[in-house]
Amino acid sequence: MPRRDPELPEGTDHVIPGASETGEGTNSGGGFVAKADKAEGGSGTERLVTQVREQVATLRGQAGERVRGLADDGKSRASSLLDEFSGVIADAARSVDERLGEDYGRYAHRAADSLSTFAGKVRDKNVDDILGDTRDFIRKSPAVAVGIAAVAGFALLRVLKTGLDDVGAGGGSKRRGGD
Repeated sequence: MPRRDPELPEGTDHVIPGASETGEGTNSGGGFVAKADKAEGGSGTERLVTQVREQVATLRGQAGERVRGLADDGKSRASSLLDEFSGVIADAARSVDERLGEDYGRYAHRAADSLSTFAGKVRDKNVDDILGDTRDFIRKSPAVAVGIAAVAGFALLRVLKTGLDDVGAGGGSKRRGGD
């Protein structure tokens, strides 16, 4: 280890030329700024900041496109599921018509028609329109929106808990019924 100069602060072995300069070589925060950066007007730092900003903007655009694509895919899947569910309800309504009479089946037919209409509206709208409608609904009825979010959260929690219980009890591949 080199011999330490007794006038140096604790933990240093040698003097760094220019490290204690004031005025031209320092910034207002007290830290040292290299003279080369000062001569260039800080362009090296500015170029780095500009490159980082451009990368962030590019990544943000790519992420936005990816999210939009996933949202469109989810929208088409949801509308297909709603159509299928509407068909199931319509079949059940016909069964109710046969067994209990048309008076009782009428409610199920209305539910199937409403669900089918809703699926068509979802299919016809783009993602931005759906988000706008959702925002408007939340602004008009925040209490209902919070209630829906709470019910959805509770349902999601139950599904996750059931899945975790199944994984813990059956090793993940078997169901409780002994499949």
